[in-house]
Amino acid sequence: MRYEDIRREIDAGTAARTLPAWARGVLDDVAAGRSPVPALRHPLGFVCLPVEREGDFGVCLHIWTPEVSPAPSTTSLVHCHSWDLLSFVLYGTVRNVRMDIRANAGAESQGDATQQIFEVVSQGDVDELRATGRAVRYAPGRSSAHRTGESYTLPAGVFHTTLIEDGKEAATVALGRQTPGGGDLSLGPLDTPTHRVHRARSDHADTVRALRRSARSIASAHPSRAPAPSAPDPAGKAR
Repeated sequence: MRYEDIRREIDAGTAARTLPAWARGVLDDVAAGRSPVPALRHPLGFVCLPVEREGDFGVCLHIWTPEVSPAPSTTSLVHCHSWDLLSFVLYGTVRNVRMDIRANAGAESQGDATQQIFEVVSQGDVDELRATGRAVRYAPGRSSAHRTGESYTLPAGVFHTTLIEDGKEAATVALGRQTPGGGDLSLGPLDTPTHRVHRARSDHADTVRALRRSARSIASAHPSRAPAPSAPDPAGKAR
């Protein structure tokens, strides 16, 4: 299934009948070595499987699991995307907390700032986090929880953090559509300079356990779903 296929299923309200079996197929293929899709430790705390990347569109599986330790974060979990997000929750409870960001008016108010904004520029498995010196304060704002079988959207440019509730395990099918003029941003310490972070795969055995555990969780949450077509390879070609 491709971006447009998955989006149509979500828009039509039929995602719960089709996406779980498709996602299980992706996980099974990656765990068994039949798929070249990598499983990457994401600095936001989940395992990311980038299933499709083509132009302005992308499809990923995001898995929060105790089997793989989170990648260390050099900034914070508060961030915003340069792309519109549409997600379907395969299992678990995902809570998005929007953040109210206030920029400091000038040097005289610098003491009130708690964070600075970093621009995140990604190329391959390297993220360059560019310190902008733009000092800000932030506070939690509106939050919303999304449970198994539900979908949600988050527009580009909204600062937020994502929390996993009810057992700390969850998985989503995440669709991204790039928007013009935006950037990927993160909040981090005022004294942290520009730096680079390499996204890495976790230990192979840990990854296999995580993917198989996630496949079992999907099957448990959606016991009556029939198999669905396999995922495309990272180049976007259907298999």
